[in-house]
Amino acid sequence: MRSSMNWDTLWPLMLNATLETLYMVVLATLFTVIIGLPLGTLLFISRRDGILPLPRLHALLATLVNIGRSLPFVVLLVALIPFTRLIIGTTLGSTAAIVPITIGAFPFFARVVEAALDEVDTGRIEAIVSMGGSVRHVIGKVLLPEALPAILAGITLTMVMLIGFSSMAGVIGGGGLGDLAIRYGYQRFNNQVMVATVVVLIVMVQGVQSTGNALVRALAHRR
Repeated sequence: MRSSMNWDTLWPLMLNATLETLYMVVLATLFTVIIGLPLGTLLFISRRDGILPLPRLHALLATLVNIGRSLPFVVLLVALIPFTRLIIGTTLGSTAAIVPITIGAFPFFARVVEAALDEVDTGRIEAIVSMGGSVRHVIGKVLLPEALPAILAGITLTMVMLIGFSSMAGVIGGGGLGDLAIRYGYQRFNNQVMVATVVVLIVMVQGVQSTGNALVRALAHRR
């Protein structure tokens, strides 16, 4: 049986769900960058031909990252329920959803960072090394500054992915627009709620992508 919902009732629900989604995406992006940026950098420098060759460590990290990227996010959501409960104390709500969202995203972002660093001119790296520069100097003076536009583009791409992840977190009661669409739209056969959540998600993705692209262009022109 289909049900309808007037705007006065739908508006507060949509606003709260949108704020919860933004909360999850912003914090998950922060944690993803905090974990993924050093991990991607370590993957790059620890290659056999890297500035700090550690083949065994590289192989281990690469394997773990590949495993993390290969798991479907819905499966990861369910598999991480005990870990989320251990960390947060509950598996329900937007705060709890940040745990699996971050774990699902940082392997992807680590590979994005590694690919961005791979585009840096090797001549710049060799110049710093030949002048006696340490690994820390190479990373801080060449790798990260030179790869910053590509990394920023990767953060934008990751945020778009995290919006989708936050929506899927509604399957396990993670809150946000996904939870609203499932509880008030799908389960109650309310097309109005379904369409409204889809529109908000599209606007959110477009906003993130446009803002990210503008920042990348501005940074590239400044360089």
